[in-house]
Amino acid sequence: MRVRLPMTRPGMVIGLLGGSFDPPHAGHVHISREALRRFGLDRVWWLVSPGNPLKARGPQPLARRMAACRALVDHPRIHVSDFEAQVGTRYTAETLAVLQRMRPHVKFVWLMGADNLAQFEHWQDWQQIMETVPIGVLARPGQRISARMSKPARIYRTVRIPARQSRALRFATAPAWCFVNVPMSALSSTALRARGDWGKISES
Repeated sequence: MRVRLPMTRPGMVIGLLGGSFDPPHAGHVHISREALRRFGLDRVWWLVSPGNPLKARGPQPLARRMAACRALVDHPRIHVSDFEAQVGTRYTAETLAVLQRMRPHVKFVWLMGADNLAQFEHWQDWQQIMETVPIGVLARPGQRISARMSKPARIYRTVRIPARQSRALRFATAPAWCFVNVPMSALSSTALRARGDWGKISES
């Protein structure tokens, strides 16, 4: 099976932003730009998932979500990928394992909003993820306290990199994570779906 991935160079540090992107919106672009800047990343890849195992209802068709992402992203260092559908992985831990086998000379950093850290303990093999790649957490409105008090944050408190040293994350060996507060859009895919605004992906 031939897998399509962007060109990489040895030593590159690539942030991975996974999700259903149902729909993608300006908040996704914003968090990607902030991750590039705050963590000193070379690239950010959006990993558009076939479906979210934690959600009962399936998302819009993958082709539609991929097209919407590509129409929204206009940045030379942000790439949209359907990697999980290509290789048939369902969970993040599996995806990371395959990516690291395919790109052994690239360093990956997993990116998530603070809302995901707050419920990270419910992810399949979440501790394996923590032990595999550094994690960059970007604060979202209303989620700072619950994220910082979460089980993963408590268990891995000793390997947390201070926000003022956020660029050190690119050099860190897992387990390591950094929580940064950034100006965030309150826009969410859930809210857009609830309003029936799936197509209004450029709102901010």
